[in-house]
Amino acid sequence: PLPVLRDVGDVVLSGAVVEQRACRVRAVACAADSQYQQIVDLVASAAESRSPMVRLADRYAVPFTVVSLLIAGLGWWLSGDPARFAEVLVVATPCPLLIAAPVAFLAGMSRAASSGVVMRSGTALEALARVRTLAVDKTGTLTYGHPTVTAVEPEAGTTSEQLLSAAAALEAASGHVLAAAVVSAAHDRGLPELSARLVEETTGAGVTGQVQGRRVAIGRADHVEAVTGHRVPEGPLAPGQIAIHVGDEEAYRGRILLSDELRGNVPATLHALTGLGIHNVVMLTGDGAVTARHVADRAGITQFKAGLMPAGKVAAVTSMTERPVAMVGDGINDAPVLAAADVGIAMGAKGATAASESADVVILVDDISRVATGISIAQRTVRVAIGAIWLGMGLSLGLMAVAVWGVLPAVIGALLQEAVDLASILTALRAVRPGRQEGELRDLQIPSPTGGRNQPGNALEAGSDDGLMMSA
Repeated sequence: PLPVLRDVGDVVLSGAVVEQRACRVRAVACAADSQYQQIVDLVASAAESRSPMVRLADRYAVPFTVVSLLIAGLGWWLSGDPARFAEVLVVATPCPLLIAAPVAFLAGMSRAASSGVVMRSGTALEALARVRTLAVDKTGTLTYGHPTVTAVEPEAGTTSEQLLSAAAALEAASGHVLAAAVVSAAHDRGLPELSARLVEETTGAGVTGQVQGRRVAIGRADHVEAVTGHRVPEGPLAPGQIAIHVGDEEAYRGRILLSDELRGNVPATLHALTGLGIHNVVMLTGDGAVTARHVADRAGITQFKAGLMPAGKVAAVTSMTERPVAMVGDGINDAPVLAAADVGIAMGAKGATAASESADVVILVDDISRVATGISIAQRTVRVAIGAIWLGMGLSLGLMAVAVWGVLPAVIGALLQEAVDLASILTALRAVRPGRQEGELRDLQIPSPTGGRNQPGNALEAGSDDGLMMSA
């Protein structure tokens, strides 16, 4: 999410975006050897290696059939009349298995879609309800995926409002990836819009211009020092943080800190997931270990793996022992691991199309709390489906116990069978109504911050995690 500085001779991945100045790049690998092609191959192999899941109704079908045949056979044996066998089987309706579960799943999927969570199939819903381990990507999933202003640190004699207003005046004329974040921060704070004249931008260094009659410079420390002649003091930076400095002809005015911020509702969402039975949460990222640890600590995640390429993420998910495993991601490099996980969940609002196409579940809004909402809806749907199945089978077994003694004619049994089916369907339709947990999770849903935009690149000390994974 933050720009990466590269020098002559450095290796860059295809698909990297050069900010302003043109440069010469020499290809050292074929397209067949690119990360993009490896991602395509990984998605295909991961999809093929998935083991099929036994559907809910199938787990009850064989035992119910065996019990029905035994009871019907018992009636035939006791009466010596083969018609008794048919009378018992008439009320041994399989409709609770054939209808109840699909009706409940369709109702649950409709309920999830109204909450911004699209489940591709009933199999995906059922697998989501059983998830015990959650793996999450960092950039764009736990974080917003674009730089935002996190602190304004003015020097003595300058207010934070004055510092940010002057910076926004210059950045409004810049095409740098950090410029939009500074302008948005000033707009969000309601600061007056200042105009800048004679603006000059030095690629990779900073911007200079006239603001309120003063020559102001913004950008890297060496750029501000060269333009203003004032020394820029060194200050500490948190992992994954970047500073832009501001100075004018009179003095050094201060610095503005930017980073890819953790989503505000991540800690509460992870706590809610614990209440849903998911006690094992692992963060997987291509970022460096220092940045990964910083984000994990703030989110309350105790397990993380850093510096992972797409194949590394797939290996990490397939090696997890507490299953089923759900993976949440948004970038094109998350597509293989979404296909490899038992349940792939894509943040589809601003994520890559490849991620959404590889996933079983797609979150349509840019809100991590919808993952917990989707799991809650899936769990309640499965509970309702099981309840409808057991109700139908229980009524059928009761009717079979009556029919085995010959007091339930086949015509009456057929009518009662329809009543059993209706009871099962009405019970299954309860899945379309919101559950208690879903109402509690609604408080976690918050809008994304305004301003900023998704940017290719990554944190300063890290390898690729999102935009750099594409092949030219």
